[in-house]
Amino acid sequence: MVQKKISLYLDTSVIGGYYDKEFEQETQMLFQNIKDGKFDVFISNLTEEELENAPEKVKKLLNDLKYRTIEVSLQCKDLAKEYIRENVVGETSMDDCIHIATATVNNIDLLVSWNFKHIVNFQRIRGYNSINLKNGYKQLDIRSPKEIVYYEMG
Repeated sequence: MVQKKISLYLDTSVIGGYYDKEFEQETQMLFQNIKDGKFDVFISNLTEEELENAPEKVKKLLNDLKYRTIEVSLQCKDLAKEYIRENVVGETSMDDCIHIATATVNNIDLLVSWNFKHIVNFQRIRGYNSINLKNGYKQLDIRSPKEIVYYEMG
């Protein structure tokens, strides 16, 4: 039986983490796993916009990855607004909410982020997912790269 690859949505922090001393080891391992074909990778047009002012070496990372871009739809924006209305996070976190809503609406398996304050946070994940379920979506798994990289054995 052929198993479907896990779909990953990368937020901007993961791409920037590739060259960040604190996050580079796991981020580089994740990128290698992606290059090895272990995941189907998605980003949104919001991620692309957020990377417009990034250093060239960070932008080049995307050129080396096989990924698909998802457009942020009105449905995604409405779900993101609901996260804020329900006080999962404050209004200043709208872009974070759009990333989560875009992954949710597009039925992505796993959102990957290094943002522990607004995204990879137990209480906030519960909040996002309660709203997702209330709106007829499945729960979104949200993890840091550290939690999903495959360490080679031996």
